[in-house]
Amino acid sequence: MIYDRACDVLASDQFLELPGYQPTFTTYLKLEGLNPAGSIKVKPAREMIRNAEAQGRIGPGSRIIESTSGNLGVALASICATRGYHITLVIDPNTNARTVRFIRALGAEVVTVTERDSIGGYLNTRIDYIRKRTAADPRLLWLNQYANPGNADAHRKYTVREIVDGFGFPDWLFVGTGTSGTLMGCVRGLRELGAPTTVVAVDAAGSVTFGFPPGQRRIPGIGASRRPELCVDDGSFLKSLVTEPDTIRTCRRVAREYGLLLGGSSGSVLSAVSAMRHTIAPGSRVLAISPDMGDAYLDTIYNDQWVAERYDASVLTAGPDLDGAEYLPTLLDGTCLISRP
Repeated sequence: MIYDRACDVLASDQFLELPGYQPTFTTYLKLEGLNPAGSIKVKPAREMIRNAEAQGRIGPGSRIIESTSGNLGVALASICATRGYHITLVIDPNTNARTVRFIRALGAEVVTVTERDSIGGYLNTRIDYIRKRTAADPRLLWLNQYANPGNADAHRKYTVREIVDGFGFPDWLFVGTGTSGTLMGCVRGLRELGAPTTVVAVDAAGSVTFGFPPGQRRIPGIGASRRPELCVDDGSFLKSLVTEPDTIRTCRRVAREYGLLLGGSSGSVLSAVSAMRHTIAPGSRVLAISPDMGDAYLDTIYNDQWVAERYDASVLTAGPDLDGAEYLPTLLDGTCLISRP
């Protein structure tokens, strides 16, 4: 198929089985990082831009601003380059250096905030910066991925349809939670189709999205230091918190055993699959959404020195699976926490 815009080239039908990842059920990945923008974020980025154009809020020469931990920034920079929009992307020190170079190469302006917010993260600082910029210049449009309905709607319309058409209804679906756009879109889309799928929202330990106390997070992708407006915790999905050391262990295990370099969010969702393995019925078909690939994490997750300087040395030497993990289902209704001694 021939396209005229890079943002329309989607990896919509790429599913990969991980043989033997768990012994009693089959684990699959939906690989979203094989499009030119490098992540699942191209779908919400495209939907938010299209909606703003249809509503007359942007047109030729418009200027846009957005907060991002990385992947959405790449997607927006790519789309804005083809449409002639000036895009300012507000990031923080956790954003991967390679991703920042990618964004700048696409012509976007990058602003890095360095002051932590009141609960130790950077998200509120990024948003405060944007509020000041838009208050000073009303012509500057903030797409606001945390509250923009186009974020979730892109996954309701596209991601769910791709899953159903290319895979069928999974018994379990594991989804990383950052803005919660992918989660909310998948939950609503599957519900509309009457799917029997159990959806698991995978969040980072230290994230406040589901009511847990804040903590330091170094790996971008999932988690938030404020609850996104899009997130509606109505009891229709389960929740799993994953620590960063287990994210790293899982990414490295998949690289060694399956020859596949995954991003941090993908390692987190697969860690959650391992943690909940005793809950999943034998013979189940389990699908985990892999938002991006691992090339942007070569200097972090896959760098021994970076890992050793920030985490316990056992992260580099411990076994690759979670057989020693403690399963704690009582922290929140339907929530488990991956925890090691």
